[in-house]
Order: sequence, then C-alpha cells, then structure tokens
Amino acid sequence: MLEQMGKAAKQASWQLAVLSTAQKNQVLSVMADRLEADSDIILQANQQDMAQARASGMSEALLDRLLLTPARLTAIANDVRQVCRLNDPVGQVLDGNLLDSGLKLERRRVPLGVIGVIYEARPNVTIDVASLCLKTGNAVILRGGKETHHTNQATVKVIQQALEQCGLPAAAVQAIDSPDRALVNKLLRMDRYVDMLIPRGGAGLHKLCREQSTIPVITGGIGVCHIYVDDNVDYDKALTVIENAKIQRPSACNSVETLLVNRSIADSFLPALSARMAEAGVTLHASDSAMPLLQGGPAQVTAVKAEDYEDEWLSLDLNVTLVEDIDQAIEHIRSHGTNHSDAILTRSLRNAEYFVRAVDSSAVYVNASTRFTDGGQFGLGAEVAVSTQKLHARGPMGLDALTTYKWIGYGDDLVRG
Repeated sequence: MLEQMGKAAKQASWQLAVLSTAQKNQVLSVMADRLEADSDIILQANQQDMAQARASGMSEALLDRLLLTPARLTAIANDVRQVCRLNDPVGQVLDGNLLDSGLKLERRRVPLGVIGVIYEARPNVTIDVASLCLKTGNAVILRGGKETHHTNQATVKVIQQALEQCGLPAAAVQAIDSPDRALVNKLLRMDRYVDMLIPRGGAGLHKLCREQSTIPVITGGIGVCHIYVDDNVDYDKALTVIENAKIQRPSACNSVETLLVNRSIADSFLPALSARMAEAGVTLHASDSAMPLLQGGPAQVTAVKAEDYEDEWLSLDLNVTLVEDIDQAIEHIRSHGTNHSDAILTRSLRNAEYFVRAVDSSAVYVNASTRFTDGGQFGLGAEVAVSTQKLHARGPMGLDALTTYKWIGYGDDLVRG
C-alpha cells in the first residue's frame, strides 16, 4: 500500500511542480470553500474522535488540540485563503551571475517534491500542511495519530475532491488510514519517494524518526519555553506578558513552562505573581528558593520536581525558580530548554542584547510573549512545523522552508574550454 502511495505522490509532485501561481491559488481557494461547505461532515467526524478520546482518558490539553469547532474550522479555512495571498517562492531567483565563460548562472527556488508528515492529535495540521505543500508545488503523505482518524479521513477526502475539481490528481494529498505502527517504520524508509520528513508530536516520535529514518528529518515543536524576569522590570507589564504566555493557549508548544526570576526582586515580585496566577487558575511548581515566597499566597503551589524542568506541561501549570543573575538564567535555559522559544523581560538594553546573543533558540523575545512563535503571527501563513534544529530550516516553517533550489545555466551553444 505505501509503495503505491509513494509512487502516486511522486508522480503527482511532477504535475504540481509545473503549475503557475494562479493555478495553485485556485486549488487553495476551492479547498477553502469546500472545507466550509462540507464542515458538517468534518465536525461530525471530529465528534467521533472526541468521544473516543474522552473514553480513553485523554488529557484536557490533548483534547483541546483535537477539538474542532465551527469557529476553528472557519479560521482554518481562512488560513488557507491567507496562503493564497502569500508570495509564491517557487521560481524565485535567489542570486545569479554572468561567468567569464559566458555562462549565465542563476539559483532558483524549486519544490522539494514529496513531503511526509507524521503527527498526533492535531487535526488542523492536515489542512495547514496540505495548503502549504500545494502552494509550493509539493505532494504530501500524511500520517495522523489514531486520535484523529475520523477527522483526518473526512478532511483529506474534502481536499482530494478540491484537487480533482481543479483537474489535479488526488494523490497530491494522501493520508495513511491504518493505525498500524509498522507503517510508520516503513514510511521512515521510503527515501525513494519521500524527500523530507516532518514529525509533529512528542519526544518519543522525534527520537524514533531521528534514529530510524533514511529520509532527511526536520525535528522540533517540543517547547520547554522559558521567561527570565530581570531585576528592573515594570511588574504589571511583566505579569501581563507572563499571563499571556501561560494561559492564552496552554496546550500550545510555545506556551511558557518555566519562569526564572531574578532573586533581587523575588520578595516583591513573587507575591504579585501568585495573585495574578491565582486569578488565571494556574498552579505554581516552586523550587526550594521560590517556595517560601509563594507559600501562603493565593495561587495553588507545590514543590517542583527535577523532571518538571525537562518536559512540557501543556496545561495551567508553571515552574517558578529564582536565579542570581542573567547568566544563571541563561545556563538554566541551556540545560533544560529545547531551543524553541525563550524570552527576557527587562528594561536594560545591554541585558536584552546579551540574552539574545547567548540564548541559542529558534525564537528569542525581548519584552514579548513566547506565544508569538507561530507561522501566522510571523506573517508566514499557516506553518508546517516549528523547527528547533539548524538545517535546513529553523523556527516556524512557512513556504520558503518547503523549497530547495537548483542551479540553472544559460549558454549560447556554450562548451567548456
């Protein structure tokens, strides 16, 4: 089955690669319209998945990721329309030169070919990935988790109908329907057909792909994100940023998980933090140094465990610890972070610049919420993933990250001397 899917995807990619921008935008426009027109089918399928997920005891954080509502589906369809309005990178000339030999040489963006994406309880990924791949002339093979089985089936069917309506092969967007995990291992070795693999899920999935894949893998999306509160902040403004980073959507990979507070302001800042977090229903996980200043406050507080610093809460929970200075904060981030998104709250330009240079994350913020690490917020359109590695893409992966380039030489019956 996978062999046939791979062959069909590769053939479809050749057709997509020669489409004009107008043709690709037409497909996306039809796709968005059909997502809204057939929303009842998709939402009913999603309710089946939600019912099964609740019965299996899925956490509230993952249930929130799985849930589709009419408003969320409309927003996703509008995201597809937004991709139509983005500049098409395919065909862009990156640079060029006229060589002494007379050869006119240029480096031009081209599609990667076939993208494989493995993801878990995120039905929006199906549409986000499909729209970005189609815009860049790539075919895609999707493998969602069993949690999203019915939703993905319904969504991919709608997308394939849009493709066929526009005279393109349905194989441009395919999904592996079977929950058999052996198929994932087989997909990881389909380098004959798949040009790049993107896992979107937990640390276990990323580890599996890195160790088993014969296809280049883009890893990321695991966000143990930090905010360092410097010794010279405006408390109210700082607490507003922290609150946004934690509660705006706690199940997202760019929500803050650990707060590092400069010890010199802890006596006054932590009680204010406790009051604000209590209002938001956040449980604080305090280090030994922070606990005496948080105990007795309005927020629920418990002792932090060493392993809490290493993983995402994805819920209304926040680690709090004290640091002596900015260097100790940076050292904590280097030891426990995942190179996703980290921030400093400060009124010192010197400290801000030092933090930006020293913290090696894909997104670093000064006086801003970590929640901005998102393709839409960055103006890239719906992202295909957030990469925390350095090759070939980093941070939110938009259209450019789904292209490579080729060298093109123009001559006048030119031969090498």
